[in-house]
Amino acid sequence: MNVMIEENAAHPRLPALLTAYHLATETEKGTVSTVPADLPPARRAEAEDPVAAFAADTVLLATAGDAGEPAGCLVLKAGPVPEVKRVWVEPSARGRGLAAALMGEALRRAAAAGAPAVRLTVWEWREGPLALYRKLGFEPAAPWEDRPGLVFLEKRLAPGDRVELLAPDAVRAHAAGLGALLVDAVDDGASVGFLAPLDPAEAAAWWTGVAGDREVWAAFGPDGSVTGAVTLLRTATANGRHRGEIARLLVHRAARGRALGRRLLAAAEARAAATGLTLLVLDTQTDSPAERLYRGAGWTPAGRIPEYAADPAGTLRATTLYYKRLV
Repeated sequence: MNVMIEENAAHPRLPALLTAYHLATETEKGTVSTVPADLPPARRAEAEDPVAAFAADTVLLATAGDAGEPAGCLVLKAGPVPEVKRVWVEPSARGRGLAAALMGEALRRAAAAGAPAVRLTVWEWREGPLALYRKLGFEPAAPWEDRPGLVFLEKRLAPGDRVELLAPDAVRAHAAGLGALLVDAVDDGASVGFLAPLDPAEAAAWWTGVAGDREVWAAFGPDGSVTGAVTLLRTATANGRHRGEIARLLVHRAARGRALGRRLLAAAEARAAATGLTLLVLDTQTDSPAERLYRGAGWTPAGRIPEYAADPAGTLRATTLYYKRLV
């Protein structure tokens, strides 16, 4: 069964999924809860406004391939050791791999973020979820809270890529590695401003030239090699100082599948919001894989321009403009 996973704390289906989770949990604990008003205030507030409740966290939704709406959810709580919470799949959708897909994506994101481990708690009577977590490699862990009936589990993760905001001098110091990343993107057919073949020296010189003009994040693999990058340009005009542009989001072909694109984009978005920007824009080649990333991260398409730029082979391609409000 094909399962689609998306990140969206604002999805209109999420409150109902969280409400169902909490009502089921209260019932299993022996509390009579049949309507949302019966829930404890903190749980009710969480279901009523998940965007606020999970502002610092990652909310994942799962949709079966033949369904129109999400039938499962998971929250990955941020922290030095991320914690999986609120794993729920509607009874009618169980047995179709939604919970496993949610857990797999949560583990992948945590590993890509460099987390040393992922932890979770599960009620001892939930045999199905317990079996899934053990199958995924979770092992018993020392309790981190005092709540009778909870089983504490943890899964250690292999070291992942680290993402850093580079000072201008660091951009220049890593120009060769960043240039190799840019060459790899052009060789792969990405429309990032250059035609193929791109000379490595020219690519490195481009990075040296933009150092200081834009903010640059780079991802580094365990061996220290540059595995990804993204840049943020701020608008200099007086009437556009609230706005920035995301450009050159690149992930090396050898490092794909580790959620690096999402991490780099999230780092740039967080920095933009923290420094007063309220709107971000970008453009990307229409129908490129990058469009799925941006849509999944909450970006809104604003329009399509035909024959906007040439791809590395010289063929004119359409581009799609995107924007994202940060407040």
